[in-house]
Amino acid sequence: MFTKQFVRALYDRPLLPLLDEARRVHLENHPANEVQLCTLLSVKTGGCPEDCGYCSQSSHHESKLEPQKMLDVKEVIASARRAKELGSTRFCMGAAWREVKDGPAFDKVVDMVKGVKEMGMEACVTLGMLTEAQAKKLKDAGLDAYNHNLDTSREHYRSIVKTRTFDDRLRTLENVRKAGITVCSGGIIGMGESADDRCEMLRTLANLDPQPESVPINALVPIEGTPLGHMAPVDPLDHVRMIAVARILMPKSKVRLSAGRTSLTREAQMLCLLAGANSIFYGDTLLTTPNPAEDQDMALIRDAGLVPLAPAP
Repeated sequence: MFTKQFVRALYDRPLLPLLDEARRVHLENHPANEVQLCTLLSVKTGGCPEDCGYCSQSSHHESKLEPQKMLDVKEVIASARRAKELGSTRFCMGAAWREVKDGPAFDKVVDMVKGVKEMGMEACVTLGMLTEAQAKKLKDAGLDAYNHNLDTSREHYRSIVKTRTFDDRLRTLENVRKAGITVCSGGIIGMGESADDRCEMLRTLANLDPQPESVPINALVPIEGTPLGHMAPVDPLDHVRMIAVARILMPKSKVRLSAGRTSLTREAQMLCLLAGANSIFYGDTLLTTPNPAEDQDMALIRDAGLVPLAPAP
């Protein structure tokens, strides 16, 4: 088990030695030049009863986002097919729910998972909290991964979300793991947290047994009308540092360079890849926030000397 002191000492290392260590760990555990492309689609947007301070989809906030009805299964499968044609190997589907409720909407998500799997892609969903029985139903449909981010440290969490608890998050991750689904869980920096909060979030993830197979590191995208809409941009080197620490603490995990990339220069994104990120979210939108265009990402990957993980036939 990692201690608070160990993780904080790692985080406080000078950047270049930290990068050297992260790169060494990465090369010991992953192909040197491979990056996975993932696409994330919002299948049910807005109207969420949660009050997450960073999110435009919350019904508690006055963002300009208009709630939309759930997409049809055929629309989602068409989007997944396009994502595969563009090089993505994992297709993630998000619904703005507090928790999964049994019924027609959940059944549609199950059908979406089956359709994505039939295409030969990895299927991932993020649907809020779910029970063991619901997790088993998703597993039976072929689901590969469930995303449920911790967001931040336990101590800072109550400043960001009040409609659920940190333990609610951990309980859902337990249900996912019991069903035999891989865990995708990370966090967001730039929400007013301290360096200790950042370290605690990574420490909690790294001390899960087993560790998450996928760890997205997001930077806040401030959205007008949300409580965190006024926050200053994250220092790009803080993003790099978080990825490096995540890579050292979780050697086997895929560390995903996620939301907030539009505020990073190409050089900063390359440093993130050097630090151990071996997956990016690919496509012009991440749920409701902007993301670099596909051609920009392909140029970035090419110029970094990397190759995308090949899609299944």
